[in-house]
Amino acid sequence: MTLPQDRCRLVLIVPDAEDDAALCEKLAHALRGGDVASVILPQYGLDDASFQKRAELLVPIMQEAGAAAIICGDSRVAGRARADGLHVVGKVDVLAEAIEKHAPKMIVGAGSAADRHTALEVGEARPDYIFFGKLDGDIKPEAHPKNLALGEWWAAMVEIPCIVMGGTDLSSALEVAETGSEFVALRHAIFDNPVGTAAAVAQVNAMLDEKAPRFEA
Repeated sequence: MTLPQDRCRLVLIVPDAEDDAALCEKLAHALRGGDVASVILPQYGLDDASFQKRAELLVPIMQEAGAAAIICGDSRVAGRARADGLHVVGKVDVLAEAIEKHAPKMIVGAGSAADRHTALEVGEARPDYIFFGKLDGDIKPEAHPKNLALGEWWAAMVEIPCIVMGGTDLSSALEVAETGSEFVALRHAIFDNPVGTAAAVAQVNAMLDEKAPRFEA
């Protein structure tokens, strides 16, 4: 997952779905809409075999579009699907073990920091990124205020990039960008958008191009 050149970039969270073929089509369409830094694939309620199948279908679509493919939780699935990274939700020792085992061959990101104290503990393990919020935490139009505050605090103080979960409205991407966070994660705002996934991605990128604060070189 490459760092943004001068502004906050978009990360997609794949939604749950009953039909993997339809999910593939939606994701491929989204990735045609413009810049996407990475795509995170959660397991949701899938059994391991079904998750493996989904990952093997979706990972090539992500990679062909130039986005880093990141699997949530299961390093075996990530390895078999030849994903680029692993999103670890768990205690710091679990994260540290994953980093020791898989980095730098794979991106290893941390998704379990709900407060400043935990975030600093996570930071000591030196993950490739830290994620503020829950992967399915987009339950309101706006980003959660706590996650915005954590992103702003972290981005001002720590070099490790952060991803902040946005809301169900595309405008929440700008809320996140204004905190100085390097990445904004969107799920429903893209995949359930009536304009279509590609147009939603294009709109987010246009908004960030026009209004997002620029990072200092």
